[in-house]
Amino acid sequence: MQYWQNIYSNFDPVAFNLGPVSVHWYGIMYALALISAIFIAKWFIKHDKLPISNDLFDSYIWWAEIGVILGARIGYIIFYDPNSLYYLTHPWQIFNPYVNGEYVGISGMSYHGALFGFIIASLLFCKKNKVSFWFLADISVLGISAAYVFGRLGNFFNQELIGRTTDVSWGIYIDGVLRHPSQIYEAILEGLVVFAILVYFRNKKSFDGQLALMYGALYSIARIIAEFFRQPDVQLGFLWGEWLTMGILQSGIVLTICMVVYLNLKKINS
Repeated sequence: MQYWQNIYSNFDPVAFNLGPVSVHWYGIMYALALISAIFIAKWFIKHDKLPISNDLFDSYIWWAEIGVILGARIGYIIFYDPNSLYYLTHPWQIFNPYVNGEYVGISGMSYHGALFGFIIASLLFCKKNKVSFWFLADISVLGISAAYVFGRLGNFFNQELIGRTTDVSWGIYIDGVLRHPSQIYEAILEGLVVFAILVYFRNKKSFDGQLALMYGALYSIARIIAEFFRQPDVQLGFLWGEWLTMGILQSGIVLTICMVVYLNLKKINS
């Protein structure tokens, strides 16, 4: 356990360098998340003989990914970044990877921002191509949920979104303080567990949109649980009391919306 507890002292978040550009494990993990999400979704399309052409889904991937990237970055700036006003008045800096001429990459992504970016891009694509939004969303969440494991591993390797202090034997030391490996908890809860449940129910659904709304609700529940082991964002802290964080607030809103829409769609299709 000693090596695990001191893993950050023995691990370099930079995987390799390409000249002046440092390639971080964080970036590699997010690239793997994108690739695996596409591969898994396509596998289920083929395996379950879903009525959508490969060309149409490939086109949709581009729309969805652009929506996710824009939403994730803008969502972080609006809800988490202490320099929100600067970025909103200097939008060209939002995706600028250089600071004072030095390449530092782009950091700061919001899951909930990515979610809403995905929804907007998907709605626009479906309107343009006359495809059911809920049908596509049900396919997408199968890949997204599984791929989310890589996203949280990226957070772990990047030594960010750290856990709260603890005395459990599997905790890891960060600046001399033993903390929960909350990113690993999130990878399991928000990724593997949610994916397993969706796979089980995918052939049992009674209406289009059921899997997508289940994903939103299940992710929100998993995220709320994980937030109690995760250190609140330093720039925000607790929003109220010693328990309400931005992650819990946003997840609670998404959970409520998903439950209301789920019940309405179920009633319409019953």
